Amino acid sequence: MFKRLRSDINCVFDRDPAARGFFEVLTTYPGLHAILFYRLAHKLWGWKLKWLARWISGFARFFTGIEIHPAAIIGDRFFIDHGMGVVIGETAEIGNDVTLYHGVTLGGTSWQKGKRHPTLGNGVVVGAGAKVLGPISIGDEVRIGSNAVVLKDVESNKTVVGIPGRVVNSKDKEIERKRKELAQKIGFDAYGMSKEMADPIEKSIYSLLDHIQAQDQKLEALAKELERIGGNSIDMTLPGLRDAVLEPDDPEQAKHLKSDKS
Repeated sequence: MFKRLRSDINCVFDRDPAARGFFEVLTTYPGLHAILFYRLAHKLWGWKLKWLARWISGFARFFTGIEIHPAAIIGDRFFIDHGMGVVIGETAEIGNDVTLYHGVTLGGTSWQKGKRHPTLGNGVVVGAGAKVLGPISIGDEVRIGSNAVVLKDVESNKTVVGIPGRVVNSKDKEIERKRKELAQKIGFDAYGMSKEMADPIEKSIYSLLDHIQAQDQKLEALAKELERIGGNSIDMTLPGLRDAVLEPDDPEQAKHLKSDKS
């Protein structure tokens, strides 16, 4: 039990740069609270204490704004960011390392008994406000864009956007792979985004990633050539992205920021 609790908390640090400490996450993250209530309710459901399980689920919804049916099956390292308005239905199945953002619904499309909610594979990311409806299967590492409505099966490693949800494919798989590697290298996760999306801000982010990638490659080539002709070795490790407001580099700026807040 404690091992799973530690795993649930650690995944928050992996996916939320705003998380600062163990105690803060444990006491102030409604997504984590909802998971802990779910784990208890699911155990009671398995013991046939269904009324008590539903009562705990209802209390969790009141307390966190997140509704998870105790019969749903959820894997390890499940993370709900922000969480308000998330709904997970009775027959939903969720794999490991899945991330949901606020307003997500894993719902049904009929009143028939039996399997009527979606199954999500490992590593799936579902953007804010997205709806995944019906007894469909979402493959591993799928990205579902914000406000998308998904009604059909999706193969692994795809990105889905729009209403109704449609798969968007990069025209160049090598470019897509390099973008993903660069995004991970600099600590950026452009979840549920695709170059084919209409949002100009998201297109700009992709253009910036392409530009940074080209610069990165040229700098690495320059550093290798410099070292080859006898120059000093250059460390090409890039720092992760940080929130400049929360973690300013300048101590004086940090001091002024604290005084402004107070």
